[in-house]
Amino acid sequence: MNKLIFLILMVLTVSCSSFRKSSATLEEDELIITRKYVGDYIEHRQTGPENYDGPNMIWIKTTLEDVYGKISGYGRKCEFAEGDRLYLRRSFYSPGIVTGYWVYTIENDASVSYRATDLQHDRGVYIRSWFE
Repeated sequence: MNKLIFLILMVLTVSCSSFRKSSATLEEDELIITRKYVGDYIEHRQTGPENYDGPNMIWIKTTLEDVYGKISGYGRKCEFAEGDRLYLRRSFYSPGIVTGYWVYTIENDASVSYRATDLQHDRGVYIRSWFE
């Protein structure tokens, strides 16, 4: 009888411990979207710096965002071809042990990419809001 009770307690302990472990794993593992489709490339406008130390910017127009300024990035020229599928990608960089930050890029399916501006200039919307 003692062996049977011991065996039941062992089975119960093992089943409960693996249940707790799997539920904890689910809480830690979250789906993080790192790439978002923003439309097919139509055209762009390029602006130079306002002063000597300012950036060159490209203002991109896509099939989903047909207003200049909703998607903007840094660059002297834009090498996207008409019809390219464009994506916003975010990558997490952690230069220190505790902290880190997201870097956003505009890219196509090939190897062309530009760093996105942190503030999208259409309505003062931050680029991170595309992923919220």
